Amino acid sequence: MSAQPDHAPVTPYVPAPGAPAELLAQLRADRRADRWVPAFEQEWSAALEESRRTFSLAHLYEVVQAWEARVASIPAVDVFLASGKDDSTFVGLDEIRSRRR
Repeated sequence: MSAQPDHAPVTPYVPAPGAPAELLAQLRADRRADRWVPAFEQEWSAALEESRRTFSLAHLYEVVQAWEARVASIPAVDVFLASGKDDSTFVGLDEIRSRRR
């Protein structure tokens, strides 16, 4: 028998050092910039304040990860909206995330 685990440990998400600046540049270049840039900046500021208070980078990483996912989904969302499909049963991401906590 071996004392080795039978699975690989999950490595925690750590964004690249320039990820927030790159995200902000992508958001500013998007047609939704008037809504998304202030939203990102507000979430980033809140995460910075929380990180200062708790001495933890976790909140900053969560903001970057969530916004990277939003930016990555832009093409799929645009295709969905252009298709005219019904989205009346939509559940917000914030609601789903709050259920997991």
